[in-house]
Amino acid sequence: MKLGIAALIAGYLLDLLLGDPEWLYHPVRLIGKYISFAEKRLRKRGGNLRICALILTISTTLATMAAVTLILWLLRLAGDVPLFIGMALMDWMGIAVTCMAKEARGVGRALKLGVGPARKQVARIVGRDTENLNEEEIIKATVETVAENTTDGVISPILYALIGGPVLLWGYKAVNTLDSMVGYMDEKYRDIGWSSAKLDDVLNFIPARLTALLMALAARLTGLDGKNALRIVRRDHANHKSPNSAWSEAAAAGALHIQLGGTHLYFGKPVEKPTIGDDDRSAEEEDIRKVNRLLYVTSGLMMLIAAVTGLLA
Repeated sequence: MKLGIAALIAGYLLDLLLGDPEWLYHPVRLIGKYISFAEKRLRKRGGNLRICALILTISTTLATMAAVTLILWLLRLAGDVPLFIGMALMDWMGIAVTCMAKEARGVGRALKLGVGPARKQVARIVGRDTENLNEEEIIKATVETVAENTTDGVISPILYALIGGPVLLWGYKAVNTLDSMVGYMDEKYRDIGWSSAKLDDVLNFIPARLTALLMALAARLTGLDGKNALRIVRRDHANHKSPNSAWSEAAAAGALHIQLGGTHLYFGKPVEKPTIGDDDRSAEEEDIRKVNRLLYVTSGLMMLIAAVTGLLA
């Protein structure tokens, strides 16, 4: 098995065992600091913000990939063992299965204490306003986030690591971090973030569709409704402003027989979204545990694909 595939498997297992420890300074924070610094400098310099957006996107992505390349080159000089360890650690920090599941479980625990604590907890993982969410809305917001982040935080990083090792994985993570920080369509970010948002859409195009298929299979393997997951994916995959987000959300909604999406408040303003899935029943706390199972099994199926690819390559 190639060194890169072995390191990817090791990194995935580290994520399952350790998640993202709070004491560990995560590389995404460094990327975020650069983005904040560069955005301020570009705005201060003035000029066409859409040109500045290209500079921000390209510089962030290339600087991240160059840094990873340099680290791996230095490790390679020290031998295969240090290189393997370094690659495994980079892959581990680029995959976010356990962290996402932990945050979702935190919402479930908070719900036992009441709606108030649950609103505060779910605010850690969603972008919408949470102050007035009721219990069912909190659960649905959690399910949506876990489903969407199965693509962004798990399948996409694994796929890009499979194709190009930690360098391509962290290139993707740089773009995804850009999108989360500046890729908004409001007045403040529309121009400075347009290229980051577009590139994130491109990079997630294939992973989003792969996630939907794997999640439907994961639903069948975990005793949920895989057939309905595929039906809802076929019907509702375009029910989102993003060309990618609805694919995994539709798979989760179909597997659980609940309805996601709809109108929500963002920064005090209602944002209308199409619904995803059928309103067969009310969402309940158990759905958080079910979507976490989908997250874990979907990630495992993707890693199986990676391992088989490594053996056959």
